[in-house]
Amino acid sequence: MNRRTAATIVMISGAIAFLLLGPRIISGVQDSPSSSGGFAAVRGERGGQDADGPYEVVADWPKPLSQLPGHDGWTWGTSNGIFAESPNRVFVLQRGELPLLKRPVNTPVPQFGPSLSFPLNGEPFRNSGQGPVSSPPGPPGEEGAWKGKFGVDARWEHCLLVVNAAGDITEAWTQWDTLFKHPHAIFENPYDPEKSVWVVDDGRNVIYKFSNDGKKLLQTIGVPNEQGSDDKHFARPTFLAWLPDGTMFVADGYVNTRVVKFDKNGKYLLAWGQKGEPPHDTRPGYFNTVHGVAVDPVTRRVYVTDRQNDRTQVFDENGKFLDQWPYGTIPPADGHDRGVYFLYMSADRHLWASDASTSKILEYDLQGNFLYSWGVHGDWPGALWGAHEISVDQEGNLYVSEVEAGRVQKFRPRKGANPALLVGPPPTLASK
Repeated sequence: MNRRTAATIVMISGAIAFLLLGPRIISGVQDSPSSSGGFAAVRGERGGQDADGPYEVVADWPKPLSQLPGHDGWTWGTSNGIFAESPNRVFVLQRGELPLLKRPVNTPVPQFGPSLSFPLNGEPFRNSGQGPVSSPPGPPGEEGAWKGKFGVDARWEHCLLVVNAAGDITEAWTQWDTLFKHPHAIFENPYDPEKSVWVVDDGRNVIYKFSNDGKKLLQTIGVPNEQGSDDKHFARPTFLAWLPDGTMFVADGYVNTRVVKFDKNGKYLLAWGQKGEPPHDTRPGYFNTVHGVAVDPVTRRVYVTDRQNDRTQVFDENGKFLDQWPYGTIPPADGHDRGVYFLYMSADRHLWASDASTSKILEYDLQGNFLYSWGVHGDWPGALWGAHEISVDQEGNLYVSEVEAGRVQKFRPRKGANPALLVGPPPTLASK
């Protein structure tokens, strides 16, 4: 076959392909694994817009805080942490309780400027984590610059609760309320057969390890109420991640700008990271707020949210820089640089991120390729406002804690949802 004949065949083939596929390409619809459903989370679904992605929110979960005696008129406080040990045992971590308020009537506020009113139609009206009388930064006697009054503006009670599948509170670890000052995240090491419960308290600058029943404080890593950057101190740590052999990585965090590595017994091994130059430092190993951390159990790579620099940085387990990718620069809407709060590594080795700037849950592969996202901003059921920690149970239910909204939510997979778009469960002992 000569070149001219080959070229003619290619041109004819191309023309036929365009006649068959051209209308689909021009209209923006192409055949794909979800053909006939476009990119919808549920294949073939008509209408809708995937506001909750492949999920539907579970109504009335958890049930109101008024289920506790003497708590009429009170609701959940700033909800920093959530962890699902099982569908029937979900840990909720919060900074005390707040008064239950009805939405105010829209009222002009000309003292702030012309044509302004509060609250804006359709917008949330109370940020549980910001403001002089939001959730207090610690128990009575440690409230610092907080302007509220305990018993009126907040209660420092029920910082750690356990909720069952029906939304009932089944455990209240109130014996530890005064131990906490600014509880930030809660975990179980997915490879630990004892299922010890870990709480990161950035206000105390420590990490607590409890027995699974909550009766014993097994270990404290860090020196309570002291900040530092040596082998014995943290300065406002945030999140944790583990390898199958028990090696633990700590994002440290709000004041320090480093990742700290410990062995399975909590012995300090090493740390890495330097303070960056804001805004948007792109140098490897420099950070402006080390927040989320996740590890790949196969390659032992460590993925770190460099929050104010709007990027993920990737390292080997000893801190050697390997890669980075941006989340996209999202200007802060109100002067508060939110960014990606949390990173989650699923058992299928996808990386999920909760982005408080865009109110979305983001999915990436381990090379940083963007795969999917869902979420809308708001405080109505199913919307997200300040999505912080996420967790997944054995049935595929997704749990999200929200610091601004002051709540936790449970999402169940929608019938017919594309499994590739669901947040997978965490690694387990079976993956060792």
